[in-house]
Amino acid sequence: MKALILAGGFGTHLMPLTVTVPRALVEFANKPIILYQIEALKGVGVSEVVLAINYKQEVILEFLKEHEKKLGIKITCSQETKPLGTAGSLALAKDKLIDGTGEPFFVLNSDVISEYPLMEMIEFHKGHGGQASIMVTEVIDPSKYGVVVIREATGMVQEFAEKPSTFSRNKINAGIYLLNPSILDQIELKATSIEKEVFPRIAEDKKLFAMSLPGFWMDIGQPRDYIAGQRLYLQFLQQNSSAKLATGPKIVGNVLIDESAVIEDGSLIGPNVVIGPDCKIESGVSLSFCTLLRGVHIKKDAFICSSIMGWNSSVGRGARLQNMTILGEKAKVCDEVFSNGAVLQPHEEMKSSIF
Repeated sequence: MKALILAGGFGTHLMPLTVTVPRALVEFANKPIILYQIEALKGVGVSEVVLAINYKQEVILEFLKEHEKKLGIKITCSQETKPLGTAGSLALAKDKLIDGTGEPFFVLNSDVISEYPLMEMIEFHKGHGGQASIMVTEVIDPSKYGVVVIREATGMVQEFAEKPSTFSRNKINAGIYLLNPSILDQIELKATSIEKEVFPRIAEDKKLFAMSLPGFWMDIGQPRDYIAGQRLYLQFLQQNSSAKLATGPKIVGNVLIDESAVIEDGSLIGPNVVIGPDCKIESGVSLSFCTLLRGVHIKKDAFICSSIMGWNSSVGRGARLQNMTILGEKAKVCDEVFSNGAVLQPHEEMKSSIF
């Protein structure tokens, strides 16, 4: 069984982190996003994962070379010279996905984080006899997603509308698909959207079926959604009594700390905080609803909330960063700076307050 992970695009919504690192390789809860998906696919018997890529290809190829043997699964790439959209990417990877067995293959959006009930999806797909299965989940505001209207008794999709201006349902496309190889014969090799052009046509033919996704789900392709998805993931770990979560007098709520991080006494960490490898947190620091990627240095009495600190960045003494302040790699915030939401590019320095 094979799978395609859609890891193309330029990751513009997750800037400035994606200036130096492809979106699929940005860490989420101290592990590159794409590894969650590859590990889940391997767990249900997928023997080969194909990555659709076009941005920073050399970085992704080096990553694959390093991890293919570690993971024990074949990983290949379908390299695009220009963005082809979600359907065009399938057409380009057609020869890599068809193996002559007639087995369906998985397609996953690379910026989706969930519990990945893939074995249940395989059984669901076998049971309905259609051409395609999609995962759906419920959200409060479906306007930025694909809204799916389902015949509840059978799971058959009656209507599929990508990012509608008006909607009467709140079940959305979760970006996890299981498709029959015959679908590839219906897609041209050009920039095409599977959500806008392929799924609506399959739904009209009554061959598209939807399975409700149990547990948490989040598209983490934007900073605010990344932090929201982190909260859901840490909550999932807490509900499953995971030993990964940190404990102690300086910890509040769900917190994940890499064992190599150094945290001085007198700091308050949490809730909803992830601290990456080789980070240093000095005394008097307060962290909540934030992520510190590898090598971040936070100096005394700094306050960080609802923000993401990029790799090897630093925050000065007494600085206050909040409301989605995002630091790129090796960015520097000077002492006593206040930021109420800002983006700092890699190697950039913030010397004055931003309101």
